Amino acid sequence: MVIWNFLFSCVPFGSTTHTEATMKLHPLGLFLLSCTWLLLCAAAPVTVRAGIRREAEALVNWKASLVSADDSLGSWSLANSTSLCKWTHITCNSAGHMTELLLMQTSLNGTLDRFDFSAFPHLKSLTLFSNGLYGTIPAGIGNLTSLAQLYIFNNTSLRGAIPHSIGQLKHLSELYLSLLGLDSNLPEEIGNLTTLEELHLHSVTLTGSIPRTIGKLVKLRELSMQKNNLTGSIPLEIGNITQLNNLQLWYNYLQGQLPGTISNLASLQELVLTGNQLGGHIISEFGNSSLLDTVDIERNNFSGLFPSSICIGGRLRIVSARSNGFTGIHHHTFRNCTSVRYVDFTANNIVADIKDCVGEHPWQLSMMSLGQNHLYGRLLTDGGKVFICNSTYLTFLDLSNNLLDGGLPKCLWDMPSLGYMDLSSNSFSGVVPSWKTCEDNLICLRLANNHLKGTFPLGLRKCKNLISLDLGGNNFSGRIPSWISKSLPNLIVLRLSSNMFGGIIPHQILKFQQLHVLDLSKNNLSGPIPDNFTNFTGMVHNAEDIVSDNNLRFEIISGQTQIVWKGADHGFPILMVGIVGIDLSGNSLSQEIPKGLTTLLGLRYLNLSGNHLLGCIPEDIGNLVLLESLDLSLNRLSGEIPPSFAGLKSITALNLSSNNLSGLIPMSDQLRTLPDPSIYSNNPGLCGFPLEGCVDSPTSTQSGMSQAEDNREALWLYCFVAAGFIFGFWLYCGMFWFYSETWRCAFYQYVDNMQGKVTKKMYSCMSYFQAKVHG
Repeated sequence: MVIWNFLFSCVPFGSTTHTEATMKLHPLGLFLLSCTWLLLCAAAPVTVRAGIRREAEALVNWKASLVSADDSLGSWSLANSTSLCKWTHITCNSAGHMTELLLMQTSLNGTLDRFDFSAFPHLKSLTLFSNGLYGTIPAGIGNLTSLAQLYIFNNTSLRGAIPHSIGQLKHLSELYLSLLGLDSNLPEEIGNLTTLEELHLHSVTLTGSIPRTIGKLVKLRELSMQKNNLTGSIPLEIGNITQLNNLQLWYNYLQGQLPGTISNLASLQELVLTGNQLGGHIISEFGNSSLLDTVDIERNNFSGLFPSSICIGGRLRIVSARSNGFTGIHHHTFRNCTSVRYVDFTANNIVADIKDCVGEHPWQLSMMSLGQNHLYGRLLTDGGKVFICNSTYLTFLDLSNNLLDGGLPKCLWDMPSLGYMDLSSNSFSGVVPSWKTCEDNLICLRLANNHLKGTFPLGLRKCKNLISLDLGGNNFSGRIPSWISKSLPNLIVLRLSSNMFGGIIPHQILKFQQLHVLDLSKNNLSGPIPDNFTNFTGMVHNAEDIVSDNNLRFEIISGQTQIVWKGADHGFPILMVGIVGIDLSGNSLSQEIPKGLTTLLGLRYLNLSGNHLLGCIPEDIGNLVLLESLDLSLNRLSGEIPPSFAGLKSITALNLSSNNLSGLIPMSDQLRTLPDPSIYSNNPGLCGFPLEGCVDSPTSTQSGMSQAEDNREALWLYCFVAAGFIFGFWLYCGMFWFYSETWRCAFYQYVDNMQGKVTKKMYSCMSYFQAKVHG
């Protein structure tokens, strides 16, 4: 400053411009000015080099603190610190300072504790992705004063809290913290990041409530805090973020009503609040945004009428409100929804005519799910108009568990895009209409639990791509067609239970190669069970080995099908992954259980109860090591339970009652976990755990008889020896007293000879006796 004062003190008074002043400088002043500029220019590279040197040292020191580091960090060395910009994962500015550090899927076994954040005043972007870091995020991260983008994700071993110093990053525009192990509140200092445009805190296990300071982020366009443990209500201040177009708060524990200020979000395009505990009525101003595209509020506690203003902007495509408590849909709600493609109100309490839910422009819909409500009305009106069939782009239709009635429109099977149709559990009646074609896209059809009648729908013969077919719980009659396996070769689930199908089970039904579930229970089927299971390869292997050719088509499948599992009625996903079983119960099937069933090693449940089956349980029943549920009750099975029965290592539900089984129940550790004696009841000849002991069993009786025979033989032997001893004793005494010495000598000789013979005989008998006892 002294030099500058001296220089300009030499300028003559009255000079008006800097140029004039410079031109009139004293020669000495001009010399000093030139020297000053030269010194400054010489000092600048030294300062830059020192800063770059410090950056290099900080990186090398941090690398050294790690337990191990990726080989790609081999260039990080002070030996080539002058080439910092050539180090891997680093980007520099023109001056050579590091401006970006990008460590993506780079193994860094260590912590951030020794990372000197203050050494990088020019750093604008920091990315740490899938590195194996652990420990905490240090408070020193607040020293990155130039940082504009911070991405730390998929480092689940990073624990602790988001440091309060995060609020010092005044230039931050994008903050991504996701898939971390943090376990504390979102600090209020987050509100200091007024330049923030994107805030993503996904799956970082945040707790506590959303701070009210969130409302200070007025430039925010995307706010994502899904899959955390956030509690409390959505703050009113959310309405201050008027530029917000994407709000993602799904899968938390948020409560209370939606704040009225949400109507201020005029730029909102996506609102996803799935899986919280939000409730109450949704305000009528909900749809103030003319840009609204997606509303996903499923799995909450919302109630009342769904707002009629939802389509005010005319851009809405997706509405998902399943599993709430909505009681109605205003008949004007979807009047202007010409752009809607997906509607899901499954599992609410909606009482409405089906026409109010479809709207006036159903031809635009591509996915519609209104199951588990109280919808009424008919798909086919008296005038012959069919609302649903106008939806030429419809791929998914679920109207199950409602109060719909009337006949089924023929056009349903002519819809070119329809892939999934569930009309089960309604009051549809009449005959399933015949149709000329069945579009290739139809892969799942559920018509169960209605009042449909007639024979097996002939039109299904053309639906060659069906994967799941459920006609259970109707009044279908006649025979199961023999063409079913040839015309529907891709079936995985076939359920025809609780109908009036009669006749025999066609042997062609065993030609399905991908079938995992066969349910023909509660019909009037008779005759034997077919025995050739060679082609049933879908039940031989584990059901998780699904044919890869069908994977793409599985993407649109959802919903459930009903199966009697372990004695109770359960709903299972349509794909039935891991579920393989056969249910032929409640028919009039006769003859023996086919031995081929024991080759289906993937079976998880088998129910043949309530038939007229005879003979024995197959010897190889123990081969079914994955079998969890077996019901053979209410038949006429006889004989012993085969020893291999103990090989059922997965069995948890068993019923063999009401048969003519006998003998000892085989036992294993798994069978001992089933102590209920009723599972073996009404089998007079059966014994063993958990029934009473086998006192009168054939095995014990035979053993007792053998022992009694041995005892009798031993008794006769002892009697023979005793009698011989007594007779010999008295004979000896008589000879001694009454006969001469010559006669006595002859007698003694005779007795000695007789003793030898008796001894040999006794030895032979004893050997025979011992052989029987020990043999």
